[in-house]
Amino acid sequence: MLIDRLAYGGDYNPEQWDDATIERDLELMQEAGVTVVSVGIFSWAFLEPEPGRYELGWLRSLVDRLHAAGIGVDLATATASPPPWLGRQYPETLPITREGHVLRWGSRQAYNPSSQVFRDKIAALVQTLANEFAHHPALVAWHINNEYACHVHESFDAETEGRFRAWLQAKYGSLAALNDGWGTAFWSQRLSAWDEVILPGLTPTYPNPGQVADYRQFCSDTLLELHLLEKEILHRANPDIPVTTNFLGLLESLDYWKWAKHVDFISNDSYPDPADPRGARSYAFEADLMRSLGGGKPFIQMEQAPNQVQWRERNAVKRPGQYALWSLQTVARGADGILNFQWRQSKAGAETWHSGMVPHAGSEARTWREVVGLGRQLTGAAAVLGGEIKADVALLLDWQNFWAQEAAVGPVEEKTALRGLRDWHASLFERGHVADFAHPEADLTGYRIIIVPSLFRLTEAAATRLREAVAAGAQVIVTFLSGWIDDAGHAVLGGYLRPIRDILGVRVLEMAPFSVVPYLPGTGEVLDPEIDRVSAAIVAPAAAPLVDLVDDFGAPWPGNAREGADDLAVDDERVQVVARFGGTDLAGRPAITMLPGARGSGAGWYVATNLDSRGRDTLLARVLDSAGIVEPGLPAGVSRTKRGPVTFWLNHTDEPVIVRGVTGRRCDTGESLAAAEMVLPARTAVLIED
Repeated sequence: MLIDRLAYGGDYNPEQWDDATIERDLELMQEAGVTVVSVGIFSWAFLEPEPGRYELGWLRSLVDRLHAAGIGVDLATATASPPPWLGRQYPETLPITREGHVLRWGSRQAYNPSSQVFRDKIAALVQTLANEFAHHPALVAWHINNEYACHVHESFDAETEGRFRAWLQAKYGSLAALNDGWGTAFWSQRLSAWDEVILPGLTPTYPNPGQVADYRQFCSDTLLELHLLEKEILHRANPDIPVTTNFLGLLESLDYWKWAKHVDFISNDSYPDPADPRGARSYAFEADLMRSLGGGKPFIQMEQAPNQVQWRERNAVKRPGQYALWSLQTVARGADGILNFQWRQSKAGAETWHSGMVPHAGSEARTWREVVGLGRQLTGAAAVLGGEIKADVALLLDWQNFWAQEAAVGPVEEKTALRGLRDWHASLFERGHVADFAHPEADLTGYRIIIVPSLFRLTEAAATRLREAVAAGAQVIVTFLSGWIDDAGHAVLGGYLRPIRDILGVRVLEMAPFSVVPYLPGTGEVLDPEIDRVSAAIVAPAAAPLVDLVDDFGAPWPGNAREGADDLAVDDERVQVVARFGGTDLAGRPAITMLPGARGSGAGWYVATNLDSRGRDTLLARVLDSAGIVEPGLPAGVSRTKRGPVTFWLNHTDEPVIVRGVTGRRCDTGESLAAAEMVLPARTAVLIED
């Protein structure tokens, strides 16, 4: 974003307001310290009220006024929400569900990503906007579409099916290769002509897993084509103006590693629930992810709620101070801007009750006071602009891995990789660490610890990267349900994990799930030992919710196993057993193992189950120590993050907390601290510059 200060502001929708309100908004923006607003995101119906007839005067006037007020414009292309006339006159642009239902206008994102008519219409609109605004002095960024795949990421129509076939032909090259990749020798699914390739719609039973996984990638790529269509027009008009589109955290539908290559800066929308005590760490997760997608460069928090949202069953308000606290935590983890949805709270429509920086009650409301307060804090934090963050720990993330595991019919239905990423990041957050996310095939040698949560699809390239990391001295933690399928999506034979057994020293022979909820035919009555003499005497460990872990002496090991236990083959005599399973049919078998690296510095750890929070924390303490990483040692509820020359001290609790040994200058007051005690007020962030 072309701006020399931290961005602050939000979505501005002036088409909802009269001129007097707009004039008042410009005054209030300056009072709040607003530096950037996003304009035009849902304005297509105003910009093009009829096909081919454009009305841009109102937008030109607004952009001129914003520029005169010293406020930058992130100008949207308005393509996220087609006007009613598009669906009425061109019904082929409307998306069709798997069940064959047409999704009509009256909401937003009512478009078929594969429709050529839709592509032609957005190209014409974007070209018109580019001609008018590409060199306007207020323009600091282009905002393409909005929240791709938030509501619609697919359409089951003939045009999409044709594009899917073409996509598969480009990937596989031949029908024979496609048949091999999908394993169509099973269930008589062998395809004899390209016309037999269809979308994975409704089927009598399980669809082909390879087909489903490829379809997920196709849908992501199809939406990316829309983005690239717009980007090419905008860059051609003025290559100096950066373009972005706002991501949605760990959205499953889009391969953000691939998308990240095609935006000039990363931006994101985050809406953690204030009613959830885990909200701060959920927000931290997304900040670390966005920074990582950008290769460590700063990102923009494009949307968040100034207070409450409107779309949950019960919409909790942010507590006093929480808006600034969470915003500054995001800056601490790499954001160069905090924007909100939206500037002024709507008086009508589906988001009437979603909070705005200017609430319905105006400047009398607490929300407004906190909006102004955060603007002042961001002005004082100017030294952090552009600052990068060095993380010692990486978590491996791959969207194709998500899709492959979800498409597989078994071995479990749970989204293990998605949950594993959140669980291990949560454990790092609670211990006070910032983490990067990395693609499994990226260079990992710069990290001291690498965590691999349920990498079901383990490619040869990823295996090579993990070997390189261990050789470079990294501690690599691989968790259960990793290495079950190869690059082609086929089962690994000879023991799962076999491609990386050289760094782990173990292979998985079988997995025994537990926490199983059995299907109960009949009435499912509780078993009575006096009546059900046979069934009541049968032990069923698969139904146990948790399994104890023990050490080599049979003493309890801190933490429990959840969901399943791998039966391991230990192939290297140097393998050390850290913990064993307790009360299951695998009692005494290895649950956590460690193989020292060949040069004695790195190591490969394998976790043959899904550890609970205490188990993860116990293992992390040992691995962090092995990696020589010093723990922060902060009071409960306090986190500390350093970015550039600024250290962010954040108190998430309801009570003031004293921290000692703080040196530097307070960014808000200018006060100098030298090894002094500093009081962190409740739910407050204090910024100290070196």
